[in-house]
Amino acid sequence: MIKKNIKSIAVILMSGLLLSLNACKDNSEKTVVVEEEKKVTYPSDVIPFFDHWKLILGDGSNVGIANNFENKDYFYTTNENGTNWVVFKTPNAGNTHGTSNNTRTELAQTKKWYPKTANDKLTATLKVMNVSATGDARVAASHAVVVGQIHSADKHENEPLKIFYKKYPGHTKGSVFWHYEINTAGDDNSGRWDYSSAVWGDDFSVVGETENTYPEEPKDGIALGEEFSYEVVVKDGIMSLKFTSPNHETKTFTKNLIESEYTTKADIPEQTQKLFVPIGQDGVERKEAYAGEGCFFKLGAYNQTNGKSPEVNKNWCSGAETHNGDIKKQYADGNYAEVWFKTGSISISDKAVSNQGYFSKNDKVK
Repeated sequence: MIKKNIKSIAVILMSGLLLSLNACKDNSEKTVVVEEEKKVTYPSDVIPFFDHWKLILGDGSNVGIANNFENKDYFYTTNENGTNWVVFKTPNAGNTHGTSNNTRTELAQTKKWYPKTANDKLTATLKVMNVSATGDARVAASHAVVVGQIHSADKHENEPLKIFYKKYPGHTKGSVFWHYEINTAGDDNSGRWDYSSAVWGDDFSVVGETENTYPEEPKDGIALGEEFSYEVVVKDGIMSLKFTSPNHETKTFTKNLIESEYTTKADIPEQTQKLFVPIGQDGVERKEAYAGEGCFFKLGAYNQTNGKSPEVNKNWCSGAETHNGDIKKQYADGNYAEVWFKTGSISISDKAVSNQGYFSKNDKVK
């Protein structure tokens, strides 16, 4: 009788142990599933070219090479209909990088190259999802974001290329245009100015007549959320640009970066005479333009709208809502720029060199 009871107890204990092991196995499998569901898709998983860039965030910080990095306020991924996009987001106001008045969440190339010997290329496919809801309509930079650049790392640190998207409130279509900024002759850079060329829609100079009235909506413009692409090639001193978008005419442009066409006051174009000369920006360009200066690509969301008074500069100071820099309030009522990138590529010539000097000069090191 005792032997039978002992045997029964042993069977019960063994059954309990097996149930316990199976339960552990089941829980372990469930845990694996949960961990897989939580796996983060980083921007560097979507566009794997981050070894070539340092990332500046909308709070002015340089986070360095952003492999396996995200920041939910400024830089992360989203999935739309099965397609992953890299989101660059930045408010109207916050800490800025270098001497700029404007915030940016933007990649800056870790190397620089020289236009005369360059053979360098940047491509991107993107869509702009938001530009600032507020801003003085008379200010050319209001409601705009720069989505790609070439920047000089030397002397004045001017910009031979800025690619803009701009859309006024109440309009369905916005404009894509690009700027060439002169590399001002001499040591005084205060007279620098931009020349704007329309791609689709209007150029930079089309503004409202009053603070709260807007120009006519562009007929061939690009809507928020509408995809477009750009290709920038610099080779042997010549910058070549190509812009494509479904249902829009492909546009191409070229610009000589090593021989200026703006070396005298008589060369200043009519657009500049109207926009920049009245506010004292009437400089001329050095004959060699950007020759001899290290240049580098930038890509992301460089918000052109800010809270500074238009009385300071009627082209660049928007007087927009900033909520005293409160990022949550700015994001809540549309006072920010947001750009999604689907693809991107960069090709760098063998003659490119380190761009660390630019970052050392412009990072806010404490």
